[in-house]
Parts: sequence; structure tokens; C-alpha cells
Amino acid sequence: MKKIMKYVIIDILRNKIVLAYTIFLLLLSFMLFGLEDNTTKGLLGLLNILLIIVPMICIVFSTIYIYNSAEFIELLVSQPLTRSRIWLSLFAGMAFSLSLAFLIGAGIPLLIFVPDITGITMLFTGLLLSIIFIAIALLASVKTRDKAKGIGVAILLWLYFSLLFDGIVLFLLFQFADYPMEKPMILISTLNPIDLGRILILLKMDIAALLGYTGAVFQQFFGTLWGQATSFIILLLWTLIPLWISVRRFNHKDL
Repeated sequence: MKKIMKYVIIDILRNKIVLAYTIFLLLLSFMLFGLEDNTTKGLLGLLNILLIIVPMICIVFSTIYIYNSAEFIELLVSQPLTRSRIWLSLFAGMAFSLSLAFLIGAGIPLLIFVPDITGITMLFTGLLLSIIFIAIALLASVKTRDKAKGIGVAILLWLYFSLLFDGIVLFLLFQFADYPMEKPMILISTLNPIDLGRILILLKMDIAALLGYTGAVFQQFFGTLWGQATSFIILLLWTLIPLWISVRRFNHKDL
């Protein structure tokens, strides 16, 4: 596993797209914090990047990388290695590489300008979102043989989590406006890791008013130590469940 992980890490870190992604995050983060005297405005600008660009790069790049590594994966399968170890090694290599790119690109500016609990929360949320969408990318790629179709599925999944889900939630709120929807919104928010990450960061920034009329309910639940621990456990489940399903699928897949 270590040899496979080392190869994947070196291969990805030398990729021009990953290098450009790291430099883009680094420059943009310094610009956002440098242009504003108030770090809160810089955090809000970086939050939009964190919730849109980071998941998109992770899911699209990981899906393409898996398809481009098809011959390498077939070679590994022919060796005396279990398929689950091969798949987990690929996941670990991609997760480490893209997490390192995020740490350098967004983590360094965050620790310099916002070295408090808010910056650390945003940093850990970004890392978890990176790993989550890598796991989702593995699931999308292992379920679809065709490369173009697999990349299309990955893009649709990103669109769903980043844009369409919020539209569905607004539709439900409009349809059930006569009913108390504050508490059900807590459960609904756990169905989207991006929304859950947004809530955690906004609560740490003490601007729960941006969450709308459900902000007080979110503050009561996610603002507590138990609620924060629960939310991070849910984010971990968003990583483990797609990864577990993709491992099972890969174990029975006819290459």
C-alpha cells in the first residue's frame, strides 16, 4: 500500500492542474485577506471558494485521474494484491495530495490572518470536503465504465450538492411554509456536506443571521459542543459510506 500511495502522491503533486489549483488558492486567499482590513470579509470571500471551487476540483480531477489510471489499475490487479488494498491506496494517495494542495493554498493564509477557532474550523471543513468529494468521485468512476459518462456524472453530482440541493430545500420550505420547518431543517442540512460545512463556519463567525430564520435553531444545535461533534461525525460518514460502497463495487467489478 505504501508503494502505491507514494506513486500516486508523486504523480498527482507533479500534475500541472494540481500545481495551478494550489497557486490559485494561495494567490486568491492572500488577495482576499489583503484587500480588506476586516478579516471577516476575507473569510466570507474564501468561504465561497471553499464551498464551490474546492469540491468541484476534487470530484472532477479525481474522476479523471481514475479513468486515466485504468491501465495502471489493471496492472495492480494482476499482482498478488487484494482489490480493496489497491482501491484504498489510490484513495489515500489522492486524499493526501489534494489535501496538501488545499493546506498550502488556503491553509497557510488562514493560519496567518485568522489564527483562531474560526480559521481552524474553516481549515478542517475544507479538508473534510476535499476528502468527501474524492470518495464520491471514486464511487462515480467505479460505477460507470465510460469515461465521458463518468465525468458527466461527477459534474452533475457537484452541481446537485453545490446548487440544486439549495433550490430543492427552498422549494420544500415554500411548499410547507405553514408548518414549523426549523427542526426538520437540521436533519435536511445533514444530507448535504457542503451545506453542513457552511453552517459550521458561519456559526463560528458569529453571523448566524445569514442562515435565515432557521439560524437560531442551528445555533442551538450546531453551536453546542455535542452538535459540533455530531456534525463532524456526519462529515466523516459522508467520506466512509461512499468509500465503502466504491470498495465493494470495485471488488466485484469486471475490469
